Amino acid sequence: MLDHVSVTVSDLARAEEFYDAIFLALGVKKVGSDFENAWIGYGNRADEHQPDLTYFSVRLGPKPEDATRRHWCFKASTRKEVDEFWRSGISKGGVCNGKPGLRDYHRSYYAAFLLDPDGNRIEVVCHRADD
Repeated sequence: MLDHVSVTVSDLARAEEFYDAIFLALGVKKVGSDFENAWIGYGNRADEHQPDLTYFSVRLGPKPEDATRRHWCFKASTRKEVDEFWRSGISKGGVCNGKPGLRDYHRSYYAAFLLDPDGNRIEVVCHRADD
C-alpha cells in the first residue's frame, strides 16, 4: 500500500543513530544520507521495474507535533526481529511506548512501539505465529 513515507526530526545526527539501529534490526538497508541537504533514506524507491518497493526518509525540520495516535508501522519477518528492533531502538535514544508482546488485534499480532528521539511513534509487527 505505501510507496514512501517521510518523517521530520530536529537533530539529524541523533536520528541517524536511532534509525540506523532499528532498520538494521529489520534487515532494511540504508540507501544514503546527505546532511548538507538534510535527509537520510532507508529501503528502496520504487520504479517502473520494481513498483512494489518501499522507501522511508528522515528529514531535518522542526520537532513534530505531539500526536499520540499517529504512528508508522513496519513489518518484521520474525518475533525476534521485533525484539531486536525494540532493544536496538532503546539503546540509541528511543523511548519505550509498548514493550514487545502479543496484542489483541489477532492471535499472532506480536508488536513493539518506540518513540524516536523527537517523539515520532514507530511500531514493528510480526503477524506470524510463534517462531
